[in-house]
Order: sequence, then structure tokens, then C-alpha cells
Amino acid sequence: MSTSTIEPAPGRIIAPNGVVAIEPAEKRVRVVFNGEVIADTTGAIRLIEAGHGPVLYLPLADLEQAFLEPTDTHTTCPRKGEASYYSIVVGDKRSVDAIWTYPENLPDALDISGYVAFYPDRIDRWEELDV
Repeated sequence: MSTSTIEPAPGRIIAPNGVVAIEPAEKRVRVVFNGEVIADTTGAIRLIEAGHGPVLYLPLADLEQAFLEPTDTHTTCPRKGEASYYSIVVGDKRSVDAIWTYPENLPDALDISGYVAFYPDRIDRWEELDV
């Protein structure tokens, strides 16, 4: 695991741990599953973590809550905390543990508790559009 730190950039907020940062995504993001729009937002953030590729996180408030089902799955990231998961259920189609979130941040991490990320291979389509 890389222990390098994140470099400052305009609009970027770096965690006290120095290895995780967030910045505005500046895109409209839509997520589609089984023909339904699960998320549609202009409020996405890009999470940058040393040693990993960037990941877009979407505001949980911008997801269609009726399609989300919390699961009992939890994982732990030493940089961000304990992740909780949601499955997406639309009609008779289910995508298990397709979404993760960090409801409580570690003391030296950024608070991203109001945001979620998607596994790209567990949804039908991900669109990034200019705002």
C-alpha cells in the first residue's frame, strides 16, 4: 500500500491523514439500473486516495431511495472507516451490494457520510455529462 500524500490543487480538500482528498466532480452524473434512473446529480465529488484511482461519490440525497435496500455487509478501510452497503432493487432485478458509503468517518479522515459510490459492473449505465 502506498503511503504517499495527496498534492494540493484548487478546490481540493485534503484529509488530516494526508492520503485522501475530495474535490468537486463538476459533472452531472446519472446512474441507470433496469431501466430506472437510480441517481441524477450535479453534486458529485471525486475522492482521490493515494495509491488508488479516483472514485466519484454521489450525494445519498440524490438517489431514488425506493430502489435502495440496506444490507448487512460491512468492510473496513484503514483510511476512511467502516463501509456499509446497499443493494439496488428495481422490479424483479437486484444488484447486491452495488453501493457503498462511509456513515462515520475516522478521526483523521474527511466526512463523506452523506455520499455513496457505485461498483460500475453492478449497474447498467453510468453517465457523466457536462454541466
